[in-house]
Amino acid sequence: MRKTGNRQELKRGLKERHIQLIALGGSIGVGLFLGSSAAIQTAGPALLFAYLIGGIVVFCLLRALGEVAVAYPVAGSFSTYAHTFLGPLPGFLTGWTYWFMWVVTGMAEITAVGVYMNYWFPELPQWIPALVAVIIMTCVNLVAVEAYGEFEFWFALIKIIAIVLLILGGFGMIIFGIGNNNVPLGIAHLWQHGGFFPHGISGVVMALAMVLFSYVGIEVIGITAGEAKEPGKSLPAAIDKVFWRIILFYVGSLYVIMSIYPWTEIGSVGSPFVSVFEKLGVANAAGIMNFVVLSAALSSCNSGVFSTGRMLYTLAKQGEAPVFLRKLNNSQVPVNGVLVSSACLTAGVALNYLIPAKVFTYVTSIGTFSCLWVWATIVIVQAKFRCSLTPAEAARLAYPMPWYPVSGIFCLFMLALVAVVMTQDPDTMLALIIGPLWLLALILAYFFCRKL
Repeated sequence: MRKTGNRQELKRGLKERHIQLIALGGSIGVGLFLGSSAAIQTAGPALLFAYLIGGIVVFCLLRALGEVAVAYPVAGSFSTYAHTFLGPLPGFLTGWTYWFMWVVTGMAEITAVGVYMNYWFPELPQWIPALVAVIIMTCVNLVAVEAYGEFEFWFALIKIIAIVLLILGGFGMIIFGIGNNNVPLGIAHLWQHGGFFPHGISGVVMALAMVLFSYVGIEVIGITAGEAKEPGKSLPAAIDKVFWRIILFYVGSLYVIMSIYPWTEIGSVGSPFVSVFEKLGVANAAGIMNFVVLSAALSSCNSGVFSTGRMLYTLAKQGEAPVFLRKLNNSQVPVNGVLVSSACLTAGVALNYLIPAKVFTYVTSIGTFSCLWVWATIVIVQAKFRCSLTPAEAARLAYPMPWYPVSGIFCLFMLALVAVVMTQDPDTMLALIIGPLWLLALILAYFFCRKL
């Protein structure tokens, strides 16, 4: 994709190890460390079943994305694919919706950075570390795509180490009684407090929304396709491991936590991760987990700056964003796209402190809706792409989506089910009201701009 002479295209600088850890980092967010308590209270031990279902959905989703991305490895990913296979308007809606989703996510994560830093520096105003984080992540993304890849590699590694230590230590307590006076804890807590399904199947269904939204960001692997050195090799290698990583890291860690503590007590004293490490006798467990969560927030911000910059660049190339956003610097990074997105993040942090909480809730609800829109678009694009092929061409696909078309139908059904679940909670219902209004505003903007 890169024109060596005039540097008009993005540089393929992401190595296979970068892609592997970006995919893994995208599937492990702050929600696992801090937000798992609410999901546990909703479904009880059956949350393990919900994460297993969610893992299958995400695997099918990524295989749908992977089929098209390996065939067309471009930076705009699903926005470009929607533009190509569904039309200019769907491409416009998907690109700008995804951009906004990451800006809103980045606002929340950067605001959280300030909160996490207050653990060590309680007198420090929260906006200072938030601003510093935006500046650092912007500089990283402007240097070269390799710099983004390296930062994501190490951010992901921090999260992986924390989870692996929790799982190993937890099994030590369960089997050998480490940290419990050498008395094995066993796994009876999984069924002693109301059974494995204390809230029935409905509890699992209600938890599905929290489970799937905990995976938001995993689709970033599609954005890396345009800058991967060997997309035909690195993308399939990363995607194929996602399902087993989810089983290991999400299901494994929650299995350990709910085996050690009664699920009815989890969340009453903060992060369950901190509780397990404290039981293992780890000194300053809260401080260590605060560092891990801080790195997870910075990782999300880093990915947000990366993906939004590329999305603006792609939209500009398609004539759906201002031309100046197509500019690349000497490292072949979309400099103006990165700077505009970073400026929006900074403005968002300021607005979060200045405007009423309800207004910020309205804005972030669009981000929740955007996730459903983008994921559904990915599945529909894959189906449209497959329909455009002859039987002979489909047989020659380098990375075909398995169980097509059943897997795609399953994904869309599960996303629709999550939308129904969202109607049961006033906070999430808000996203289903404001989200379509956001799309309507984009449609009006699309036709207005075409007349200029």
